[in-house]
Amino acid sequence: MISDDLAPDDLFSCQRCGVCCKGYGGTYLTEAEIDRICRYLGMKRERFMREACQMSGGKPLIAQAENGYCILWDQQCTIHAVKPQMCRRWPFIESILVDAGNWRVLAAACPGMRVDVSDYQILNCVHKIIKKFR
Repeated sequence: MISDDLAPDDLFSCQRCGVCCKGYGGTYLTEAEIDRICRYLGMKRERFMREACQMSGGKPLIAQAENGYCILWDQQCTIHAVKPQMCRRWPFIESILVDAGNWRVLAAACPGMRVDVSDYQILNCVHKIIKKFR
C-alpha cells in the first residue's frame, strides 16, 4: 500500500526526454534567473535577451525554436543546472490543484509521471511543492 503522504520523487522521476520542453507554454524568467543563466552560459545579458527570449505581457520568456522545443533544448536541456523555477517545478503546477485529472493528462505524454496513485495523493504532493516554491 502506498502512503497518502508521497514525496515528489514518489510521483515523478525526470526521464530527461524533453516532452515538457516542447510546445508553447511560456517559461517566464525572473531577473535573477536571467542573470544566473547568463553566467552559466558565459553570455552577456543583452545577447541572451535578443537570441533566447521574447517578451510577452511585458515579461521575458524563453523563446521557442522552429522545431517547437524550448530554444535552450538540444537533445537535452542546455541549462539544466540553472533552469528556471517553472522548469524545476514541473510537473507540480497549479492546474493540477484545479483538477487532479490534469496530472493524468500530462502523464499521457510524460513518461516520468506516475498515474497508479490516488487523486488525493497527487493533490497533496502537488500542494506541498507549490507551497514550498512560494
